[in-house]
Amino acid sequence: MIISRTPLRISFVGGGSDIQSYYRLNTGAVISTAINKYIYITVNKKFDNKIRASYSKTEIVDSIDQVQHPLIRECLKMTEIDSGIEVTSMSDIPSEGTGLGSSSSYTVGLLNALYAYKGRHVSAEQLAQEACKIEIDILKSPIGKQDQYIAAYGGIQHIQFNPDESVYADPIICSSETKSKLENNMLILYTGLTRSAYTILSKQGSSMKTNKKALATMTQMVELTKKMRIDLNENKLDKIGEVIEENWLLKKTLTENISSQQIDLWYHTAKNHGATGGKILGAGGGGFLLLYADPKDYARILESLPELVPMSFKFEPQGSKIIFVEKT
Repeated sequence: MIISRTPLRISFVGGGSDIQSYYRLNTGAVISTAINKYIYITVNKKFDNKIRASYSKTEIVDSIDQVQHPLIRECLKMTEIDSGIEVTSMSDIPSEGTGLGSSSSYTVGLLNALYAYKGRHVSAEQLAQEACKIEIDILKSPIGKQDQYIAAYGGIQHIQFNPDESVYADPIICSSETKSKLENNMLILYTGLTRSAYTILSKQGSSMKTNKKALATMTQMVELTKKMRIDLNENKLDKIGEVIEENWLLKKTLTENISSQQIDLWYHTAKNHGATGGKILGAGGGGFLLLYADPKDYARILESLPELVPMSFKFEPQGSKIIFVEKT
């Protein structure tokens, strides 16, 4: 039996520039961090030659091509495992539509577990590349590459997406005190709203191809990654809230459904009670609301938004890892 643990993520600035319709024309970049909320994948040998996949439903089939779950099916093909295996999963938070990169964390974690099952250790780079290949190239999901890379690498990363399809993942260098303060200044609230990221990202990708204004807006968002990176390198946090807010205001202009009247109301309420910046995590439209604020203002913010549920978290320095191995 093998168990992998793969972190979910928070994306601060630059999200959307990791989509091919942008980075093929202009180099994209994001700043993201892994957090201590995880997806766990268990892989075990099955006593017969069937394949059992358990998620929101359970499949027991005779061959890979009969597996309905697309990520499980393609990960099995990628790792060349065709029978006699059982795959199950658990998540620390709701696993769909929450803006924390769960589908890519699932893919990275499943690949990691399947390779370990075969007795192979593979690098974070290989896990990220193969997860991208499965989700974007094979399954044609209209998503970007940042989620796969932050899930595989962990830590706080500046991730650059190049026109030649190469990706550079570089850790943000700052003091441990800066990381701790950055972490403590972030409040994450669950809105209770879930949405299809694919729909929003499809529209966003299309706008990159046809709308020069959208392309220019995304370039402004990429520039913000440079500003945030420099601030963190110099251990300056006084403008981080404003940078995240500027990114959010730019992102909302890209396409419809990234925000809503309700989300805007929550955000403005938080701003009126002490938050200096924030954004909806992920593609937009729902999921988790990230707020940047002094911890002394948290009580006022939470009291003003009683319908939202806070989620405690820490930054996670490690990417996907194998946490249990038992030979059977």
